[in-house]
This record gives sequence, C-alpha cells and structure tokens, in this order.
Amino acid sequence: MGCSEAGKIVHLYTDGGSRGNPGPGGAGYLLQTPAGKLLESKAFFLPETTNNAAEYSAVLKGLEAARRLGAQEVVLYSDSELLVRQLGGQYKVKSEHLKKLYAACMEQLAGFRRWTAEHIPREKNTLADRLVNEAIDLKRDIVREEVRQNIKPVRLGILLSGGGRTMVNLHQEIQAGRLPAEIVLVISSRSTAAGVERAREIGLEPVIICRKDFADIQSFSQRIAEELDKAKVELVVQAGWLCLWEIPSQYENRVMNIHPALLPSFGGKGMWGHHVHEAVLKAGCKVSGCTVHFCTSEYDAGPIIIQRCCPVLDDDDADSLAARVFKEECIAYPEAIRLFAAGKLIVKNGRVYTRSIPS
Repeated sequence: MGCSEAGKIVHLYTDGGSRGNPGPGGAGYLLQTPAGKLLESKAFFLPETTNNAAEYSAVLKGLEAARRLGAQEVVLYSDSELLVRQLGGQYKVKSEHLKKLYAACMEQLAGFRRWTAEHIPREKNTLADRLVNEAIDLKRDIVREEVRQNIKPVRLGILLSGGGRTMVNLHQEIQAGRLPAEIVLVISSRSTAAGVERAREIGLEPVIICRKDFADIQSFSQRIAEELDKAKVELVVQAGWLCLWEIPSQYENRVMNIHPALLPSFGGKGMWGHHVHEAVLKAGCKVSGCTVHFCTSEYDAGPIIIQRCCPVLDDDDADSLAARVFKEECIAYPEAIRLFAAGKLIVKNGRVYTRSIPS
C-alpha cells in the first residue's frame, strides 16, 4: 500500500522498550496518513537490548518503512523526550552503542524533503506501546495488516459523575484516528460535575440525570435507557460513573466500565477513586492497575475484558498511585473499545474471549 493519498506525507508513531535494560525488548512503529488512516504497523522482538537502543531501533525501522512507501515528508512522534531532543540536535548522543543507530536514523531522515520530530505523552502513543509489549510477550515479531478505518465507528454513550478525564482521553483518541468510534451522547449524574463543562468543550451538551430526582432505581434506569435509545448508542461507556443502575436487556454486554484496581480485588460499593488506591496501599500490594469489564447490575461485577498492571512503589500515596494507574487506564479503555468495534469480544459462561471460543 502506498501513501499517495496522503500527499506523500506520513505520520510515524514509534516506541521501544526493554525488560531488564539490557534484557528482552521490542521496537514498534505505526505509519498513518495525516487523516489517521493506518498504512502499516509492525513490532520487532529484540532478544537483548536497552531501552534507548529499542527506541532508536523503532525509529529506524519506521523511517525505512516510510521511505519504502514513497513518503516525502514525515512527522515523527515518540514518547521519548530524550530521543526527540537528540534528533533535533538539542542533546548530543554520548553512548557508544547508540551512535550507530543515531547515525542510521539521521541518514534516513536526510532522505526526506522535510521532517519533524515531536514528543508526545505515553498515553497518546498507546498503539505502538501495545505492539511492543505484544512482541515482547510472544517473543516474536508482530505485523498488523488490519486497516482500522475499515471498521465502522461505534456509537458511544458516555456516563460520568466526575471530572470527565476518561471521556476527554477517548475523544482525543478518536480525533487522532486511533479509535474507530464517535461520542454521540454524554449523560452526567451531577449538574456540577467538571465533566459537564468538558463535554461542552468537545461539542456535546450533556444530559443531566440525577438519581435523587427519581423515586426508585427502576425509573432512574428507565430514564437513562430512554436517552441511550434515542441517540442510537451501540456501546455505553461508564467513565467515572458512580450510580448503580439496572441495565436493560438490550444493553447486555454493551455497557463497559473501568475500575482503578485489578478486579475482583478492591471492588464493590464505596470502592471508587482514592478509596480504592488507599485500600491497595493499606493491603501492602506490590502491583495494582486497572480493569475494563462488561457491566451487570452489581457494582464492579461482570466479565473482564482487559487488565493492565503497574507497580506500587514504597513511597506511594493515593495520589501518586492514582496517577500511575490512570496512565494504564488511558491505554486499556480505548483498546477494549477497539476490540468491541472490531467484533472481537465474545462472552461465554461469564468470561470474555477475544479470539475463538474454546471448545
């Protein structure tokens, strides 16, 4: 596939890492048109490498692929601020084992009519990160032939009760062409929630449905379902939603939630936000993370779709742990929605399978 439809301009997302530094690692890249159409995505297993060498290997592989596709201009995105500054000439490469990789990258860049390198936060480089981790986990190279724009965008209804950061992250993933979805409805359980104004900032007027305005949970739930049906929502995304509601049958396995811990631990009524992280710290856990799951009409119950882990450090408090977990949430939730949009999630006997159903 060429990139002529992009005017010979490509966007290159790269990532690399090592588990051990040095140790087994991976290098991955994605090539997209400026409109977000995926041209190519690959990751390479590196049996013995360092973090920096893996980052540069990813850039080199991606630039070679861009040249092969006939690109004349490239915009490089990396979550390694040091690498971006070194490519821009702000920092000198001092490590001997990196100098050859750096020189090879600069030689490739010199072959483009124009190039820029930009630093992005890790949570905006989720696809490359996922490819790299998959290559390391499987100890083999990964090639993704799927062009994501061939997937029909799934219509999302967002339920929120707080700041709306998860909604904003999903919106940014959609705008960047990395998530085949569109947000068609936002419901807030609180008129004063910060997420209400954030919804307006992205062009959506939220519907306010407060639990206290209804005599019982049945009428509250019915009101939510009415708005979802009216907007023709295909997937309901709970994004900091704190209200229990009865999920109607037409939305079975079509409501997702993300919990800031590794369920089934630290879930249930009252376990939200800092309450969760404080409980994790009190228990002395060495790892925490997040869980994306399909919802039932019980708190934090339902089949698990994706979990991502992060370490719990000795000097953590609830705030620092929450920030680390949220970075994993920004990766996990878009990935779960991508799998749903691609029709790859199968629920059987209370479990979610992402490929074929076991016999």
